[in-house]
Amino acid sequence: MWQKGARCAAQFGRRFAAPAAGLSAVSAGTWFALKQQTLACEDKSSQSDEAANAMMACAALAISYKNAQEDLVKAKQELKRVQDKYDYFWPRKIMMLFGAPGAGKGTQGPNITNTLGLPQLSTGDMLRDAVSAGTPIGIRAKEAMSTGALVTDEIVIGIIGDRIKETDCGAGFILDGFPRTIAQAEALDALLLTTGERVNLILAFGVAEDVLEERVCGRWMHKGSGRSFHVKFAPPKSMKLDDNGKPLASTMLDDQTGEPLYQRADDTREALVKRLDQYHEQTIPLLEHYRPKGIVKEIDGGAPIKQVTTAVMNAMTKHNMKH
Repeated sequence: MWQKGARCAAQFGRRFAAPAAGLSAVSAGTWFALKQQTLACEDKSSQSDEAANAMMACAALAISYKNAQEDLVKAKQELKRVQDKYDYFWPRKIMMLFGAPGAGKGTQGPNITNTLGLPQLSTGDMLRDAVSAGTPIGIRAKEAMSTGALVTDEIVIGIIGDRIKETDCGAGFILDGFPRTIAQAEALDALLLTTGERVNLILAFGVAEDVLEERVCGRWMHKGSGRSFHVKFAPPKSMKLDDNGKPLASTMLDDQTGEPLYQRADDTREALVKRLDQYHEQTIPLLEHYRPKGIVKEIDGGAPIKQVTTAVMNAMTKHNMKH
């Protein structure tokens, strides 16, 4: 019985072996094709996921950028609010520098500007700018100069009044070379009073005359740039001395361009004596005009530069400035 069953199984196997093999081949091909399609779909799905992730990242970045813009707007609004409050309640820092030629104003003025951001205003520069811009007061000044007449105090005060309204003077300004007379000081006081302001600090640089002579008479200038050299404190690299220890003019050359340096006509001992006489005649009364207000700070301009700078910075603290 068992043998008969075995023979029947063998016959069945031979009968269906070929069709089964064919079916297996077809199934394998179909499976491979389906597998390829599945992989392609998975690849497309992966690409789709990457694109979706990229879009999500862009959207997040856009939201972040928008939030940052809103924060920036709010910060600017808050800054303006604080600035407006200070502009309303706190007066501007209005300063003056007084000092004889060579006293150190040219060094300390820029230091103050760099520290506080206050522009240093020269009447000469303001006058030239007003004339160049063709402002109403500048036109008046030009007409006066074209006839050889002196520019009146009224015109100068008008130019200053226009200049200190500009944005860079919002926190204050430094007046250099003005006022020169009591009449100009009184006119300036009246101008500032129209906005409830006043000068709140005067730095008076005092230096011994022999030191001033050494500083002034040793200066050499480069005409093109305004660079300043000094035979003792900052000599040009090219400088050579004669047998008497005096600098040879032919060797006084600018370090950067090699061009000749020159000495100002009033940087001589004779000219300095006249300038000092004029300075004392004009300045002492001005300091006495402002001294009762408690705003004059004496600075030892003959001290080493670092010490002078420290004294200047200390004089500008809230405790020392009169508001």
